[in-house]
Amino acid sequence: MKFKQTQTLQGIADLLSLNYVGDPNFKITGLNEIHVVQKGEIVFVDHPKYYDKALESNATTVLINKEVDCPEGKTLLISDDPFRDFNKLTKHFNPFIASKESISESSIIGENTIIQPNVFIGENVKIGKNCIIHANVSINNDCVIGDNVTIHSNTVLGSNAFYYKKRPEGFDPLVSGGRVVIEDNVDLGASCTIDRGVTGDTTIGEGTKIDNQVHVGHDTLIGKKCLIAAQTGIAGCTVIEDEVTIWGQVGVVSGLRIEKGTVLMAQTGVMKSLKKGVYFGTPQREYRQTMRELIYLKNEVNKDKK
Repeated sequence: MKFKQTQTLQGIADLLSLNYVGDPNFKITGLNEIHVVQKGEIVFVDHPKYYDKALESNATTVLINKEVDCPEGKTLLISDDPFRDFNKLTKHFNPFIASKESISESSIIGENTIIQPNVFIGENVKIGKNCIIHANVSINNDCVIGDNVTIHSNTVLGSNAFYYKKRPEGFDPLVSGGRVVIEDNVDLGASCTIDRGVTGDTTIGEGTKIDNQVHVGHDTLIGKKCLIAAQTGIAGCTVIEDEVTIWGQVGVVSGLRIEKGTVLMAQTGVMKSLKKGVYFGTPQREYRQTMRELIYLKNEVNKDKK
């Protein structure tokens, strides 16, 4: 998430009432999660297991709960609770804006786009040309939709990320300040849910077609010309490359990459990143080998019955 204006280390420290290590005039351009953080941005870390990963990342400012040696060219913000303070930054620089009408006056809707009754369109939404948005769709704040997109009834774009920190009193959510981006020529079926990014974008690539009741988690990137069938669930921070086919009821865990042209057969459970191929089963295995094994076992069982 980029700030509208560049901030300084001193300014962020004052905002959060924190001590810091580094040049008080050090420039900070935004904040981000560790897997997508860029130079100039803040990343947070609150567990020793991930200290090195955060300090060695592209982040140039690290919000951390221990004063450690600061890498050259970087700065530190010292916090007793980096998760809490990261949320404070998201709320401060990208506050939630409540809508006062069903279709926000700040939204931009392209020519020849059809908006059916009972659609909700939030603040700062952009919708391109020649789209069809069917009844009861919810498009929450800051979503971006390209041209020639069809969204069927009851689909929700921009719901919050499913990302929580366990506290003694319960679960504390990581505030979602990112967007959903739907590129040109995408079709979304009925009752789909596409979570916004925590600080970045959840993106559905050009020409991808998604069936009914599909869930896409936060910060996931789905490539171009993918086909995703009903009741598939894709966890956050996953990358699905172009022209991947996913059949019904597939589950994909978070943080994976699925290579271009891969096919996931129905009810496959994907537990690791995959090279191009055809997969089936839970955990996923190469489809033809799995079929050979099943046929062999069936034949062995039939032998025992004779």
